[in-house]
Amino acid sequence: MVKYRIIAILLLIAGLAIGYFDALHVFKPESIFSLPFKLGLDLKGGAHLVYKADISGIDSGEVSGAMSGLRDVIERRVNLFGVAEPLVQIEQKGILKTAEHREQRLIVELPGVTDVNQAIKMIGETPFLEFRIENPNIEIKEDTLLTDAFLGTGLDGRYLEKATVEFNQTTFEPYVSLEFNSEGGDLFAKITKENIGKRLAIFLDGAPISTPVIREEIPNGKAQITGQFTPQEVKTLVQRLNSGALPVPITLISQQSIGPTLGEKVLFKGINAGIYGIILVALFLIFWYRLPGLIAVIALSVYVVLLLGIFKIIPVTLTAAGIAGFILSVGMAVDANILIFERMKEERKSGKDLTAAISEGFSRAWLSIRDSNVSSIISAVILYWMGTSMVKGFALTLGIGVLVSMFSAITVSRTFLIALGVKGESKLSQFLWAL
Repeated sequence: MVKYRIIAILLLIAGLAIGYFDALHVFKPESIFSLPFKLGLDLKGGAHLVYKADISGIDSGEVSGAMSGLRDVIERRVNLFGVAEPLVQIEQKGILKTAEHREQRLIVELPGVTDVNQAIKMIGETPFLEFRIENPNIEIKEDTLLTDAFLGTGLDGRYLEKATVEFNQTTFEPYVSLEFNSEGGDLFAKITKENIGKRLAIFLDGAPISTPVIREEIPNGKAQITGQFTPQEVKTLVQRLNSGALPVPITLISQQSIGPTLGEKVLFKGINAGIYGIILVALFLIFWYRLPGLIAVIALSVYVVLLLGIFKIIPVTLTAAGIAGFILSVGMAVDANILIFERMKEERKSGKDLTAAISEGFSRAWLSIRDSNVSSIISAVILYWMGTSMVKGFALTLGIGVLVSMFSAITVSRTFLIALGVKGESKLSQFLWAL
């Protein structure tokens, strides 16, 4: 009994500490532990753009790499806006089709962006890849702009046919293999012949992505970029090179702009719905189950602050749909407690004392709680895997909420009930326990 009471006190202290962490960004934003919630586009305001990628000219085996490269280029363009926490992701349409035949879409979310037309213009432009030679008149220092330290050569992405990942047959180290067309090969041969020992920087959208040194003249239009690369670094560089040379054509098919005022109203309504819903559920639990209901409300409070803390730490981007998933998971946490309490009532009616009824109630309700929650988790996984960005927000908060609710109902509620130390069969005891 003493052990359970100590654990119950520790759980209460932990709940208060997590609740303090959840609210710290409101009343003490300057604290190093202050971490605000990450809000989605519909709550913060901004631009939501959907592009369709034309993959008709790409081999089926290269679709995935081409789309990853396209996403990388768009992310670079978005970062030029200085957008805080932008989202750029690939979405596939056509579940029954093979991966290479599905419609490929690119979702771009720009929180806080007001000039949507400018964003569309910059995102839709063709990525520009160019090769620049080291400027001998400028000494490169930490504060030197690399755009000034390298001179244009006239060699750009138009002349690059492809970039591939290769491995050294002796050392097995990865490197990048470049292949230019005939015109580009001649220009590249001239550049390498005249600048041996200098660096030939590769710029994508005005930013350097690699600065290899020219070791010798390369007359055949085929070059290698070697160095202490990891396989992932080489793969990323190849994607950027191919995206600059052979960009995937994209077409804007959907555009939505959400003002900060509208987003604030949606957030306010979502928070109010959650608060009112939780209060009504708490009143019902206390009215119907009395003392066990009060314990369930305390356990539910621990559940809510724990879940919000997890949302902050991961972090989970909260959208209107995500808040709905959170509220639904609260309802499922309550449902688990109701199953337990009803089982306890059945055990009491069969003639068992209060202590045995509590133990059997938790034990017998567990199978029903497990089965219902597992089915909900499976549904959340499917929604997250196959849904759009908005649906994914709902699925993620629901899935995490269901997992935490199992801990709350089975562990927290049970610990608090046992810690009360039920004794006697008085009328007051029967009234308080409503059993």
